[in-house]
Amino acid sequence: MKKIINPWKDIEGYNCFGCAPDNPAGVKMEFYEDGNEIVSIWKPTPDYQGWLNTLHGGIQSVLLDEICAWVIVRKLQTTGVTSKMETRYRKSVSTHDSHVVLRASIREQKRNIILIDARLYNEQGELCTESVCTYFTFSQEKAREMYFRCCETEPEEVSL
Repeated sequence: MKKIINPWKDIEGYNCFGCAPDNPAGVKMEFYEDGNEIVSIWKPTPDYQGWLNTLHGGIQSVLLDEICAWVIVRKLQTTGVTSKMETRYRKSVSTHDSHVVLRASIREQKRNIILIDARLYNEQGELCTESVCTYFTFSQEKAREMYFRCCETEPEEVSL
């Protein structure tokens, strides 16, 4: 696996709730490329609970939506927006888990409409939540207007 370099990290005003490393309220996700999948390892905390000791479903959706966006950024080298998201909650996620693992990949591509499968696993590796995101991708010109140039990985392999 290779760590993905955040292409917006040095842009003034960048404060994405999902992936900005300096947003104090955000979830600060980081991403890795593993073959055709994008992977994120994230630490749940009680700050993001719904029911007592349970990760809020809305936060789970944020995590899944964000990893889908990074599939577009890395695999298609552009940006876009989620136009539809279907989420299925299969098992609750404890805010005491040491980590959760998210994985996402492209299911289907029709011109600028992309279907992405995303899954969230608890620390035991059990599938807890899954989503299918329908993504509308932007042209390279529009992506440049959104401060996107390219998305690269660190040169060295990492193991998590």
